[in-house]
Amino acid sequence: MSAIILYFSRAGENYFSGAIRTISKGNTEIVAETIRDLTGADLFQICPAVPYSGEYSVCIEQAKNDQKRDARPELTAYPPCLDGYDTIYLGYPNYWGTMPMPVFTLLEKIDLSGKVIKPFCTHEGSGMGHSEQDIRRLCPKAEVCPGLAIQGGKAAAAGPEIKAWLEQ
Repeated sequence: MSAIILYFSRAGENYFSGAIRTISKGNTEIVAETIRDLTGADLFQICPAVPYSGEYSVCIEQAKNDQKRDARPELTAYPPCLDGYDTIYLGYPNYWGTMPMPVFTLLEKIDLSGKVIKPFCTHEGSGMGHSEQDIRRLCPKAEVCPGLAIQGGKAAAAGPEIKAWLEQ
């Protein structure tokens, strides 16, 4: 089985159980790297052409406004041909109950028909939100498996939880 991890992640100021901390690597990136280490899957980071602010309060306003406008931010790049992959691990932080809008951009621009999508997200209390339904709507010809929600502040220690999810 050939797999690729497509993920959106953001470093800078992040929210952790009521406190703002600055991190050099985003929580979703940490989970994506753990999945790579456990599966050998390739990695591809989803990067908007205009990045969200590193300042938490500004970022959440940008993300909320993008969602209200149903924006599709342009990306810096798209993954290479996905024909050789049958499994797509799709990772993102939960922004306002779903995926950040750059992930919507990606899913609308690439064809994941016939692929198995295994979503995972990081969050600080909102779990998967309605992101799985959004993925099913955007990728109707793909099989969307139950997702994995990891509390962001626990991403670095989530190896056993991630391993158990991968083995399902």
